[in-house]
Amino acid sequence: MHSILADSGVSISDLKKNPSAVIEAAGGLPIAVLNRNTPAAYLVPAKAWEALMEHLEDLELAQIVRERAGQKRIKVRLEDL
Repeated sequence: MHSILADSGVSISDLKKNPSAVIEAAGGLPIAVLNRNTPAAYLVPAKAWEALMEHLEDLELAQIVRERAGQKRIKVRLEDL
């Protein structure tokens, strides 16, 4: 048994027949690409991928902030930069 981490799925053969139609039908949401009813890949529209990458970057920056929270502060003047 395999988890499908998308609201919709498509077989590889249907995806090959008309990829644009599959992407359009998904309405901007990720699609599980199935091979013999098992997830082989996920098709993620560009806007969803960009949002995911931005979210991951925010999480990484938040981690850096937490790690540096206790460090000694150094005063700097803008003119010195």
